[in-house]
Amino acid sequence: MERWIAGYEKAWRSAGTAMLSELFTPEVVYLVSPWAEPVVGLDALRALWEAERDGPDESFTFDAHVLAVDVETAVVRVDVEYHDPPRSWRDLWVVVFAPGGRCARFEEWPFSPTAPDGHA
Repeated sequence: MERWIAGYEKAWRSAGTAMLSELFTPEVVYLVSPWAEPVVGLDALRALWEAERDGPDESFTFDAHVLAVDVETAVVRVDVEYHDPPRSWRDLWVVVFAPGGRCARFEEWPFSPTAPDGHA
């Protein structure tokens, strides 16, 4: 699990989205919040990442802790501090893996200290 998390961070910090195919299945279902419409498929995920990131020079710190693992499902707490502009997030990730170790379903529960009730 820690290796997958490190790959996720590396992919977020890297230019382009080529690394996503190492982390996610071609049919991945990716939710940016539990109530969001799912992004389905690797091509749609690539478009989402390109739209959401500031690029490989984006300045942030990233700290992740695996809270639970049960067979193919993991729950991870992630603290992210963006530096410019300053903003903080604490996320819970629910990550479901396919055989072979790539993520088949990713669900994020993002919280910000400016919106502690989950309403950004």
